[in-house]
Amino acid sequence: MPAEGPALVVIAGPTASGKTRLSIEVARRVGGEIVNADSQQVYRHFDVGTAKPSREELAAVPHHLISCVDPLEDFSAARFQRLADEALGDLHRRGKRAVVVGGTGLYLRVLLHGVVAAPGRDEGLRAALEALGDREGNPALHARLTQVDPVTAARLPVADRVRIIRALEIHALTGQSASVHRQAHAFGGDRYPYTLWVLDPDREALYAAINARARAMFDGGLLEEVKALVERGFAGAAPMKAVGYAQALDCLEGRLTREEAIGKTAQATRHYAKRQWTWFKKEPGARFVRPPYDEVLRAT
Repeated sequence: MPAEGPALVVIAGPTASGKTRLSIEVARRVGGEIVNADSQQVYRHFDVGTAKPSREELAAVPHHLISCVDPLEDFSAARFQRLADEALGDLHRRGKRAVVVGGTGLYLRVLLHGVVAAPGRDEGLRAALEALGDREGNPALHARLTQVDPVTAARLPVADRVRIIRALEIHALTGQSASVHRQAHAFGGDRYPYTLWVLDPDREALYAAINARARAMFDGGLLEEVKALVERGFAGAAPMKAVGYAQALDCLEGRLTREEAIGKTAQATRHYAKRQWTWFKKEPGARFVRPPYDEVLRAT
């Protein structure tokens, strides 16, 4: 069990809602340091498309779990929990407050409440499912999941091959659907004292910010970054499947025009933001706060 200490300040919310800027201001006020809880910002070399903090922002306040994983390494919520626990333990020993920031709901949940017990990887089974996806496409995998676990299939987009295969793997290894398995192995009690702030901007304003960010990423060198990543052998890396990178790769390989790639990136990001809202609405103790987020600053 992690050591007790001052309550974590946790800043969550949908993408492009202002988490980075607010977290830096909060960390400055409390003399703390930031622990990243974004599943894509952990990867090295994937910078523009993950909206990592700028060099100036990284220099303003110490950050942890940014660019700490090789793109070809396996990374999971369980590993994130271990690394975050280490970072938080270090901060506690040095007498520093921790500001945890990110929009990956599962990472925040396992950090605050624990990991669902689940079977390990079965490489043979995964290889067979990957081969099925390559041969017949993601819709075939999604259709198979719909047959054995309609609840999980309903919440996973067809394009999310990684999680579809994991759900199929859990069913094959346990005889239970992933949704039933999660209920049977529910998250435990709090692992840390914390306050969870969920940023809740006006939806239209958020969508405008998402659209602007998508264009800014392409204007800011996303295509060039992806080209360099492919040349380094990262075309098959997990973060290359993330929103923005997948569309940029399609553009580079001639399947989309630049404008189409920007539009599809913005659209997929808006859909992701909706899923983030849905997730955080289910989090116990979440405090939703509207811009300009002065309530968070007053409370810290």
